[in-house]
Amino acid sequence: MKHLFVIAVVLLSVGGCASFAPQDYGYGEARSVQSVAYGTIESVRPVRLNEDHAPVGTIAGAAIGGLVGNSIGHGDGRGIATVLGAVGGGLAGNAIEHNATAQNGEEIIVRLDSGATIAVVQAGSQGFEAGQRVRVLSGPKGSRVEHA
Repeated sequence: MKHLFVIAVVLLSVGGCASFAPQDYGYGEARSVQSVAYGTIESVRPVRLNEDHAPVGTIAGAAIGGLVGNSIGHGDGRGIATVLGAVGGGLAGNAIEHNATAQNGEEIIVRLDSGATIAVVQAGSQGFEAGQRVRVLSGPKGSRVEHA
């Protein structure tokens, strides 16, 4: 049982580490060319960003659930408990990872000087307001809005 607790703590710790603020760049973005466009913010609304896939939580939850289920019952009952424990643990682990990695963000609508209107969703809050001038950086990994 002690091992299950350790696995759960590690799972929650790793899940909470994934966050990118608007000023953060990934190593893959270093030394890559980005285009810069300028524009004016039309609107900003708060959004909630969730992990699309939660493999760590699902796998760890299924493993823990399977171990717990396997410790229940005898014979065929043990096999059924193991399967049900794995499925239930996988679902619970997925939900835990989704909640642990969710973060607040913003959907920013920008009217570019070129006349085009774009929407960029990014994590964090930079205090953008309608009417504010901004620059939009776009590269191979996506786009971000920054104060001009």
